[in-house]
Amino acid sequence: MSKKRPQLPGLVNNQTTEIEEFQNITIRPIIKMQHLLLIALFRSYLIKRKINFSILSEDEKKAKIKVILQKDLQFKNIILGTIIGHFKSDEYKTYDTSVSSYNRRILNITIKRLQDSIIEL
Repeated sequence: MSKKRPQLPGLVNNQTTEIEEFQNITIRPIIKMQHLLLIALFRSYLIKRKINFSILSEDEKKAKIKVILQKDLQFKNIILGTIIGHFKSDEYKTYDTSVSSYNRRILNITIKRLQDSIIEL
C-alpha cells in the first residue's frame, strides 16, 4: 500500500519564512500522512511503559504527552525517524541546514496532533 502526502493549501504566503515554508509544505503533510502510525506508536509506548492513560484527566493526558515527547530521548528519536524517513533527498538537505529547529518543529506539531487526538489514544 502506497501512501501519498496530503496537500495542505493556504499555509504559505509571501510573508512565510523559509523554515516555515519547509514546515508547512513538507513536515506537516508527512505528519498528517503518518497520523495513524503516530497514534499506534504512542499507544504501544503507553503499554510498554505500563502507563494507565485512561485514569488521567484530559489536562493530565495532554501534559503527559508533552512530557513523554520532550523527556524520553529514545521515543523522541523514534518519532523523528518516522517523519524524517519520509523526506526526499532534497528535503533532507534542507532539513540538514537547521536540524535542531526542524526537530523542535516536528516534535511540537506531533505533540499538538497527539493532544488533539486524545480520544484515539
